[in-house]
Amino acid sequence: MRLDRDTFREILDSLLRNRSRSLLTGFGVFWGVFMLMLLVGGGQGLKQLLEKNFDGFAQNTCIVYPEQTSKAYKGYRKGRWWGMTETDVDRVRAMVPELEIVTPIISRWGQTAVKGENTASGSMKGVKPEYVGVETPKIRYGRYINQMDLADEKKVCVIGKRIYEQLFPEGGDPTGQRIAISGIYYTVVGVDYNEGNMSVNGRATETISVPYTTMRKAYNFGKRIGLLCVTAKPGVEMSSIIPRIRSIIQRAHSISPDDNQAVQLINTQLIFGIVDNLFKGINFLIWLIGLGTLLAGAIGVSNIMMVSVRERTVEIGIRRAIGATPRQILGQIMSESVILTVVAGMMGIVVSVGILAVVELAMTQDGVLKAAFQVPFGTAVTAALLLTVLGVLAGLMPAVRAMGIKPVDAMRDE
Repeated sequence: MRLDRDTFREILDSLLRNRSRSLLTGFGVFWGVFMLMLLVGGGQGLKQLLEKNFDGFAQNTCIVYPEQTSKAYKGYRKGRWWGMTETDVDRVRAMVPELEIVTPIISRWGQTAVKGENTASGSMKGVKPEYVGVETPKIRYGRYINQMDLADEKKVCVIGKRIYEQLFPEGGDPTGQRIAISGIYYTVVGVDYNEGNMSVNGRATETISVPYTTMRKAYNFGKRIGLLCVTAKPGVEMSSIIPRIRSIIQRAHSISPDDNQAVQLINTQLIFGIVDNLFKGINFLIWLIGLGTLLAGAIGVSNIMMVSVRERTVEIGIRRAIGATPRQILGQIMSESVILTVVAGMMGIVVSVGILAVVELAMTQDGVLKAAFQVPFGTAVTAALLLTVLGVLAGLMPAVRAMGIKPVDAMRDE
């Protein structure tokens, strides 16, 4: 199918002569591509917004914490309160070799930090250096808690973004400055800019992290721990080792093996799996709707091209009479279909990308883009190729019909 200059001019003349029909035909394809690209870009942005809620949190983590017993066992009554200790940390670490990180956390809620006349409220968390493998901080200034802080029981802290903004409204590097928490002074050694909504014992932006040993001594925690955080080694499914972790703790604290309420375990791997499956379903629905709309537009193109061929029976017959070959007739009709489909589709891509760019600007705060509402380049290329194929298919039947028109039949029709 050769598209020379004369043939191209004839196609443009034909499209211009039938402006209303061409616009109507092109609008169906435009709308289909526009909706597909808009849904794909919007889905990408929404996924990024949701993923930011889990930003920095390990996907293969399990959080263990105690609750009231729901069953009587070994002389202990139902509804008994119990607590975990540092011995549980050593026990789980020794008996479950599939675990990579086993670290305790102790916490205090509703703490007020003071710096001069500025105050900030949040939670206080005693952690060990390996906790970064569970909830990875985004250190803006300074550093995180290290092993020396832990060994020397140093009064140092890492503050969250919101705590930093309230205590140091003038900005700048606050490391080395001291803040007071419950009458105890701590030196700021780092600022964590992690804004994920998934965190342990309080949002990361409103948390003050101190060395585990320092907090244990300052607030008389003794050997008690609040939570136990564990992560599995690469290639190990957390779900496969959770029953063993629960059983170990139940035996150590005389809890019924059937009492799952007493030992609560949050498997983040399941949460991340649910989110992934959710967006797989959303992406499938997006492509199903988009492709359905595109197919409807292509069918519309084919139907209107059939009407166009019927109305141009005399014109096609005259061209056949003066020497036009069936191949030339086929080329013109199919070229009209492809050009109309591709041009309308490209306009849909351009308009949808422009709207997504405006949405991105609206989602930018303080120069930071919250989520990229963009159409992947591969998706745009796939859409362009798909439009070409649909244009060919849409023009195939009308072109075959046009090839079958004979000059005699055209004169009779006239």
